[in-house]
Amino acid sequence: MKQTWRWFGPDDSVALAHIRQASAKGVVTALHHLNDGRAWPAEEILERKATIEAAGLEWRVVESVIVHEDIKTRTGRYRDLIDNYKSSLRALAAAGIDTVCYNFMAITDWTRTDLDAPLPHGGTALRFDFVDFCAYDVLVLKRADAEGDHPAERIEAARARLQAMSNSDLAKLETNLIGWVPAREFIHDRESFRRALDVYRDMSVEGFRDNLIAFLREIIPVAEEVGVRMAIHPDDPPFPIFGLPRVVSSEADAAAILAGCPSPSNGLTLCTGSYGAGAHNDLPAMARRFASDIHFAHLRNVTKEADGSFHEAEHLEGDTDMIAVVRALMAEERRRKAEGRADWEIPMRPDHGHAIVDDIGKRVNPGYSCIGRLKGLAELRGVMRTIDALGG
Repeated sequence: MKQTWRWFGPDDSVALAHIRQASAKGVVTALHHLNDGRAWPAEEILERKATIEAAGLEWRVVESVIVHEDIKTRTGRYRDLIDNYKSSLRALAAAGIDTVCYNFMAITDWTRTDLDAPLPHGGTALRFDFVDFCAYDVLVLKRADAEGDHPAERIEAARARLQAMSNSDLAKLETNLIGWVPAREFIHDRESFRRALDVYRDMSVEGFRDNLIAFLREIIPVAEEVGVRMAIHPDDPPFPIFGLPRVVSSEADAAAILAGCPSPSNGLTLCTGSYGAGAHNDLPAMARRFASDIHFAHLRNVTKEADGSFHEAEHLEGDTDMIAVVRALMAEERRRKAEGRADWEIPMRPDHGHAIVDDIGKRVNPGYSCIGRLKGLAELRGVMRTIDALGG
């Protein structure tokens, strides 16, 4: 598999030199300063690509070209924004960048209640705690109808949890949930978040899926024309939060997306952590079923708890059989190579590493520490080498 590394651009605390030292071959990045729906200028793409190549790395995967909220709701200036998206795809393809990871999550991006949850070994991990989330959703945000989305025992536990929180604890929880995430196109305060939720008040899951398919039916012909593979990222977490519709959370969702706009350019990002946080998903089975449609892989692991809470585990631990997933992806690579495809390699990256060793206490994008991902990549590389040595 093609070993890559997510980089957030020149302001990232993990430098390109560090990525090369990790023995990654490629960089996954975006023009994050332009991720507000505008078309990406060719000169800015080429400038970023030249910076990456000067460091001895390649840029073939974009993560992400943001799908603006107006496109998701098909309101406002969505027509102009779709045209901008098409322009960005053409400019990326002209620069030799052929894989675009994107998501279709309403309002939120990946969501955690704790960005530095302590682990027994002394490091920290990302964590989603359902009681903390309920405390914010029901008792702080006071979202309409929120109580109906949580069992009574969780709400009771949330009241006790909230009472024990300091003002700073609550402020941190709110920031984690609605005010920050790497590379998001916007941030919210409590009132603006409530207004954003109101836009989705009458949006059904079916209606939201229709909007996604409508978007794909406009974008995919352009992707086909210029040789770009679109790879949709799953919802994170893969279940409804804040009452918002979710349409990329399960095996059935993935099948519906592929069937809604059949094309070699319409494919998936197999994020083993995002799908893996749902007890309903069998990741090795999904890797085998959708192998020919997987254009990109995020390899990480999570440990789930009885109430649906979860935290990021070590890459080869947690609840997903990572070796079985990698074996399925490498079998697909062999199939593609046997067909004579030049693009037989599936790009992957180690995702959401723990904060460990010298990264503890440093300024890093949560989940994107250097050493934790370095450890994960080394482990995954060992799995891949072993599978190769054993002939699959």
